[in-house]
Amino acid sequence: MSKSDKKEIKFIDLFAGLGGIRLGFEQAAKEFGYCTKCVFISEIKGSAITSLQKNFLHGKIAGDICQVESGDIPDFDVLLGGFPCQAFSSAGKLRGFMDTRGTLFFEVERILKDKKPKAFILENVEGLVTHDKENKSDKMGRTLKTILHSLEQEYDVGWAVLNAEEFGVPQARKRVYIVGSKKRTPRLGGFTVKKVTFGEVMEHGLPPVVSDLTTRLLDKFTPESLYGKALKDKRGGGNNIHSWDIGLKGEVSGVEVELLNELLKERRKKHWAGVIGIDWMDGMPLTESQISTFFKYDGLKILLDGLVEKKYLVFEHPKKKVRIGGKDAVHVAYERVPDLSKPKGYNIVAGKLSYEFSRFLNPNEATPTLVAMDMSTVGVIDREGIRHLTLREGLRLFGYPETYTLDMFTDSPTNIDKGFDLLGNSVCVPVIKAVALKLLETF
Repeated sequence: MSKSDKKEIKFIDLFAGLGGIRLGFEQAAKEFGYCTKCVFISEIKGSAITSLQKNFLHGKIAGDICQVESGDIPDFDVLLGGFPCQAFSSAGKLRGFMDTRGTLFFEVERILKDKKPKAFILENVEGLVTHDKENKSDKMGRTLKTILHSLEQEYDVGWAVLNAEEFGVPQARKRVYIVGSKKRTPRLGGFTVKKVTFGEVMEHGLPPVVSDLTTRLLDKFTPESLYGKALKDKRGGGNNIHSWDIGLKGEVSGVEVELLNELLKERRKKHWAGVIGIDWMDGMPLTESQISTFFKYDGLKILLDGLVEKKYLVFEHPKKKVRIGGKDAVHVAYERVPDLSKPKGYNIVAGKLSYEFSRFLNPNEATPTLVAMDMSTVGVIDREGIRHLTLREGLRLFGYPETYTLDMFTDSPTNIDKGFDLLGNSVCVPVIKAVALKLLETF
């Protein structure tokens, strides 16, 4: 079909979120000369529905797709769906099909089987590729194999892991894209690489945050020296700033800093798991006796308890790995719970989400992957001050057009967080457009 053919493509948008997959698909279809019509949309999150109603013209938005009969969905040509990904990501504890969110793929499968559209575009987290591997050397886990096997019964299927920073989006964001066509296999390769930096989408001259944290940071660091730095106590390295480096929870002595830095590294060493009697975990509480083997100090317990009182350390039980699901479950998952049979030890308290800022963006680079849980704590160096990321900057970091608005979430900090939550779970629009262009070549 030539680009001059003004034919209509009807599509449905499942798990719609902000509508980013729809936007990318519509942009691609327009380049091919197609008219598009969204005939059905499904979303359950109230804040997402508010955004969809503000930014798109369409009829009723269906709620839980599990409650929608296939016969109640109008006929369509293309299914779009970023089915919920938490079940396959590290943030979602990797429960996969054992998590009810993971099973939502089967709703996609049901609708494809019943409605038999020409094509589909699906998006998910990169972790889906290796989730539930049978062997460590496997390049693909059983979860993705199951999904692909299902889709390949009726479609020619292509898939790839793509990084948004190669598609003109100033964010390093890897996601897996799965596309299918009734005619021939879509080839997700040969894309033109385009890179931009955060500075190219940044707003300028906005008011800084003036707080104890920002004051302490700027007392010790120049604004430029904060570029690319992260504020988190559970990791070392030259790009991490610790709360004790700036005395955020109370002033610390030189020996206390030395102890915290040594414990920070030692608690992650695998040999302690054998000593404690647990499966290794990335950061274990160590007893006073264990700490004394690598940190010699006459008043060690007093020093440790003082750091607990200042809340730089916590006194807690180590955690054991507990299997989730029955012994006959096909898809196995685990989570960590305190092992009360083990003696308590001292551990670093604060992770990356413990403070009003978790990281500071470098305007000369693409940003790291931004997820829902930390977007509201991203710091921007603006002139000589530190401020939070704006929702407009957030939209640009995901490639949304300037006409797209989240202004309805700017009236309070709570609502701003809702906007960032939606963005952190969103797709990058230009990547979807590039994928959709490849799919439309098969039409």
